Amino acid sequence: MRNRIILFFVFPLLLWSCGSDKVSDKIQEPITYKPVPEFSADSAYSFIQQQVDFGPRVPNTEGHRKTRDWLIQKFKDFGMEVQTQDFQVKTWDNQLFNLSNIIASYNPSAKKRVLLAAHWDTRRIADKDTQRLDEPIDGANDGGSGVGVLLEIARIINSSEIKPEIGIDIILFDGEDDGEPEHMNLRNNSQIWWCLGSQYWSKNTHVTGYSAYYGILVDLVGAKGARFYREGHSMQYGKSIVNKIWNFAAELGYSDFFIMRDAPEIIDDHVFVNRDAGIPMINIVEFSPDSGFGHYHHTHLDNMDIIDKRSLRAVGQTVLFTIYQE
Repeated sequence: MRNRIILFFVFPLLLWSCGSDKVSDKIQEPITYKPVPEFSADSAYSFIQQQVDFGPRVPNTEGHRKTRDWLIQKFKDFGMEVQTQDFQVKTWDNQLFNLSNIIASYNPSAKKRVLLAAHWDTRRIADKDTQRLDEPIDGANDGGSGVGVLLEIARIINSSEIKPEIGIDIILFDGEDDGEPEHMNLRNNSQIWWCLGSQYWSKNTHVTGYSAYYGILVDLVGAKGARFYREGHSMQYGKSIVNKIWNFAAELGYSDFFIMRDAPEIIDDHVFVNRDAGIPMINIVEFSPDSGFGHYHHTHLDNMDIIDKRSLRAVGQTVLFTIYQE
């Protein structure tokens, strides 16, 4: 079955002259957007379900290994060039983790590239819960949702009759969600124990001298009632990119999801891509300036029950629209 193609356009607007009730003789040219395939929230949801079915994707576990193999094969099935970046790191509690960043590339010879990223691991403890604190979480939203959205984008690019005019690299970072327990009184602030995969990649890019026009990180993008504010580091490193994407979201009818309001800075994978790789990357993430992360964050409530296809569609269609306009 062919993908449905969405044609977006904006009708001409009349410009009013300052200090006059008369309409200006000049009429703004209509904005014409390139055609964009339709994002399938059903498909993205299915990709999340398949990840959760493997069990928690905690490094050094069977669920982690099975998910790694499945992700690699899915990207290959979608016609992308795939490579892995396998490495070992020590964790905050001196464990040795075997990690894999998964890199899938579309149109690898194109000079103009956009980087899309998510993390695919899950947290080994439920340190914000009131029970079973030492057990790993499903990570349906925290990890699973971003991966599901990017897998669906890869599937669409492969199956659609129209293609992006740029190169696209999708990187699934590993080891993002480890780090010290939230309740630890004493933390070793000499090193950031989160975002281990992006810290490694940003200093050891998969291609020597790799660069991208900009990057988009998607994290915690599938929960019911999700709202995406303009995160602080994103505004610091890529304000123009944030504004472009949030304006696109409004054009598409998703202004209820993409809120034109700033939120504080958070440590996420985009920080290291900006700081160490020198690529302006912004973060689409559910983090409220009023209440912080969602109630499910780092608890066993982060399961398929909180995933909403409307949130997935809002983020997926907006990101897809953005890369097809380049």
